[in-house]
Amino acid sequence: MLRSLFSGISGLRAHQTMLDVVGNNIANVNTTGYKTSQTQFQDTLSQLIMSASSAQGGTGGTNPAQVGLGVKVAGVTTSFTPGSSQLTGRSTDMMIQGDGFFTVRQGNQTFYTRAGSFDFDATGQMVLPGSGALVQGWMAVGGVVDTNSAITDLRIPAGALMAAKASTSAIYEGNLQQDAATGTVLNRDIPVYDSTGTKTTLSLQFTKSATGWSVSADGGATSTAMTFNAAGALTSPTSLTAGAVTVNMSAITGFAGVNTVKALSQDGYAAGTLESFSLGGDGVITGTFSNSLKQVIGQIAIASFNNPAGLEKAGGSLFRTTANSGLAQVGSPGSGGRGTLAGGSLEMSNVDLSQEFTSLIIAQRGFQANSRVITTSDTILEELINLKR
Repeated sequence: MLRSLFSGISGLRAHQTMLDVVGNNIANVNTTGYKTSQTQFQDTLSQLIMSASSAQGGTGGTNPAQVGLGVKVAGVTTSFTPGSSQLTGRSTDMMIQGDGFFTVRQGNQTFYTRAGSFDFDATGQMVLPGSGALVQGWMAVGGVVDTNSAITDLRIPAGALMAAKASTSAIYEGNLQQDAATGTVLNRDIPVYDSTGTKTTLSLQFTKSATGWSVSADGGATSTAMTFNAAGALTSPTSLTAGAVTVNMSAITGFAGVNTVKALSQDGYAAGTLESFSLGGDGVITGTFSNSLKQVIGQIAIASFNNPAGLEKAGGSLFRTTANSGLAQVGSPGSGGRGTLAGGSLEMSNVDLSQEFTSLIIAQRGFQANSRVITTSDTILEELINLKR
């Protein structure tokens, strides 16, 4: 049989694989986070007809004569160029701007994906729709995230509770009018909380006497005289204790003209339930609670690889590691060369339809050309068979 027959068959097979790859790319043109693939060909072994020889005496050297035995698929590579962003407005839709992959867990297996369209299940776990794979990251403890700890399933249950915090400190600031009339009394209140979140009021009373200003807490019978230096700064007392709360008064001044003293802040708060959350570019998930406060709930983890092209597609827009991808290097978004996150957006497929249709034409013409090699070889064989007639 003619070698060209088998070369033509190998060409048909290789271009059929190219058609399969192109067809899959086009089918996934609207798949969130999909990464396009390309087919590479290489020639197979060549049959040596005549070996090369070196020049000897008056005879020149000759080159080797070889006949190729066809083509084969060298590989199907994945292109990780970023796709365009698609604004969705959903707080659970997230897009990686730059390198990296979301880390998800399904059973005992860990996968990686660029598709950031997440949902919540009945228990508040953040999951991928369809597969139910659990998004990985770090849960905050008391509003603090430890990115050096092991990653875990992210869970943001509706109505999550922020525990109450007892007030331990308060700050007062402003000016006490040094030329105020004797007998002037200023009451300045601020709400404070106990360990159960019960709200009470802390009140400081400032009284002007002939000798100057004095201060007492919560209507106490004993007042403490206040002294100021020549520059108007309070020198004594700069703080006082009112129950379990230490009041910092070092920012109070003593100038003539106006009374602007006021309660600035305190560090306690009542308990609250989660009402909404937002995502930062560093992957930090911040919850807004019914007590009007915000607190960090957790942080999404991002994985990077030395060779992303070595990852294996596992279906469902998921990838798994291989021997040539390297180990996943997990860290927070924006660190170690990892991309940042954009909430309310998704990464679209990076399929370029103009390129894919061009590749489709190339694959079609390549398939047709190789089929012509087979039909031509068949015609030659037919002529050879007809010699015996």
